[in-house]
Amino acid sequence: MKGFININKAEGKTSAQAVAAVRKAFGVPCGHMGTLDPMATGVLPVGLGKTTRLFQYLLDKTKVYRAKFLFGFSTDTLDTTGQTVDTTAVIPTEKQILYNLRLFTGEIDQIPPKYSAKSVDGKRGYQLARRGVEFSLPPKKVEILRFSLLTQVSEKEYEFEIECKGGTYIRSLARDLGFACGSLAVMSGLCRTKSGKFSLDNAVTAEELLCADNPEKYIIPADIAVDYEKLVLTSQQAKKILDGVYEDYGFKDGIYRVYNGEEFWGIGKTQEGRLKIEAYVR
Repeated sequence: MKGFININKAEGKTSAQAVAAVRKAFGVPCGHMGTLDPMATGVLPVGLGKTTRLFQYLLDKTKVYRAKFLFGFSTDTLDTTGQTVDTTAVIPTEKQILYNLRLFTGEIDQIPPKYSAKSVDGKRGYQLARRGVEFSLPPKKVEILRFSLLTQVSEKEYEFEIECKGGTYIRSLARDLGFACGSLAVMSGLCRTKSGKFSLDNAVTAEELLCADNPEKYIIPADIAVDYEKLVLTSQQAKKILDGVYEDYGFKDGIYRVYNGEEFWGIGKTQEGRLKIEAYVR
């Protein structure tokens, strides 16, 4: 069995719990792409079986979030689930926020949250943070395509829409925008509305999946998620490749979605006319 299930993760549930629901529904190994914090909701693509081998080709996909930032204090987790570490009476105006948003578009340096899955000497950052271990994380390059103010939710809370590349931490954006406005801020809500080809429009909740008489109807074909050019093999070419014979078929160098007739085999790379399948899902 191959393909994706696009889970609309519920607030308070972990990404691992969402994967467990998919595994229970289909009885096959599976894994998720792009962890969502328990407080976050929205799009969580889960790959069935060998489909997880495609994740490495999806990491740079564009993601869209709706996020709420609450100004006036900071926490150790950079969101409202953490312990307050500082407060301020300074709350930025809408005009001040709009002025400073321009600092956070394009390629920027961002320091990940300590409460994250970033690795530090072989340990996850959140594991060290929970034990009270002092450590620092180096800044990393992230790309913000769009950072828009949507509405003022309350006196101290604003809602934003953020379009970005993979690896961006929205909690860190809350912290950094707060600093830029001469204030403090934490993330108070988050919904991922899109991740590559996956959106809320083609998502299903874990409860809907587990209650469905035919959960297969929610499977999204594996090849839909990747954008590479299609390369269709002849039966003779397919047999030789399966036998490990890499001949020069005159293929143009590049990365392709590879098919044997109508069957999607996976992602392949061609060099000097020869094709090698790098991620089999067949």
